[in-house]
Amino acid sequence: MEKFHTILSSAVPLPIEEVDTDQIIPARFLKATTREGFGDNLFCDWRFHPDGSPKADFVLNNPVYSGQVLVAGRNFGCGSSREHAAWALSGYGFRVVVSSFFADIFRGNALNNGLLPVQVSDSFLHAIFSAIEANPKAMFEVNLENQAFTIISTGQSEHFEISPYKKMCLLNGYDDIDFLLSLKDKVASFEQGHEKVLIQ
Repeated sequence: MEKFHTILSSAVPLPIEEVDTDQIIPARFLKATTREGFGDNLFCDWRFHPDGSPKADFVLNNPVYSGQVLVAGRNFGCGSSREHAAWALSGYGFRVVVSSFFADIFRGNALNNGLLPVQVSDSFLHAIFSAIEANPKAMFEVNLENQAFTIISTGQSEHFEISPYKKMCLLNGYDDIDFLLSLKDKVASFEQGHEKVLIQ
């Protein structure tokens, strides 16, 4: 995975609550077994008409909004478990999703795929939406090392929680297998040391 550096980016607002995984990536796209192409179908039923033409009123089709940060309403990623939802968000270009609550399974799938779920208070989420409403190009800083999300225009900042293990993996660009491989030399050294004890 790509290492997660501090991100300075504008954001895409999606002020909708209870966004479930079937809305993020509809079930008909789940037959694929690799991650390629899922970003093209992110929020497909909200983005496109049945004939494939874009719906002008959906935020991802509005050129005013862009960035690596998606700001969503409360309870994002609820519904059925599907890793493909994280694949679709990452494939579209998002590195961060902000909400005041995430479904646990979605949170895990996101972290396992290099996508950072930033859970903030309801009041701070409202402040983020207000900043975007005031300026669609408003900038935000996501500092994973310090676990802080900052609204640049106002200086408001809020701390977010993350598992220390997953934080370390994101900062180093590791998935679980990469992490185990990073310990290879330590494991070999440990085994050699115990081998000598057994021989004695």
